[in-house]
Amino acid sequence: MASHYDLEEQEQIAQLKAFWVRYGNLITWVLVAALGAYAAYNGWQYWERRQALQAAALLDELEQAARASDVERVRRAWADLKAQAPRTMQAQHGALLAARTLAQADQASDARAALQFVVDAGRDEALAAIARLRLAALELDAGQPEAALRLLEPAVPEALRPWQADRRGDALQRQGQADAARAAYLDAWRGLTADVGYRAIVEAKLNALGVDPTAQPEAKP
Repeated sequence: MASHYDLEEQEQIAQLKAFWVRYGNLITWVLVAALGAYAAYNGWQYWERRQALQAAALLDELEQAARASDVERVRRAWADLKAQAPRTMQAQHGALLAARTLAQADQASDARAALQFVVDAGRDEALAAIARLRLAALELDAGQPEAALRLLEPAVPEALRPWQADRRGDALQRQGQADAARAAYLDAWRGLTADVGYRAIVEAKLNALGVDPTAQPEAKP
């Protein structure tokens, strides 16, 4: 009886040896690849967490500088954020904040560069659209309505369409296209709800062009 079991065990061992000879290398490489992928995933997660923490600290520094209207400090904080954590969402928000502060300080060229960073990154549709709207405003300030209109061509999220239409109205009016400007301002006015304060500004622009938006028929859907 014992010899029978011994023979069975020896046969199983022989089969296992044959299996290992045939597939051992493949199994080893599969295990190595799996362990390598797991280690790489953990490494990537660690790097992402570290980047996020670093970016959050840099963004906080930028926000403090912006609140203090310290332009040079804003410039340094933004440069550090862009250099050290360019692929993070904090970098996108930081770019918009830096651009606003720089534009208010008449640093239009640096403000453009920060806004272009958001557009080129393309990581968030809404943020990229906001950056294009602000770039268009800078082009209008520089007396370049054609460049502003080019920036206003791409589609934007629905919530930003009234602001895009208003900016387009500004550019068209600068070009002397009064009728087209009226139509754009009307689109903007209709897209803004009554509780949005900026609606009154758009209404004033329409009034200056001889239009009372409250007396206009509603646009057909």
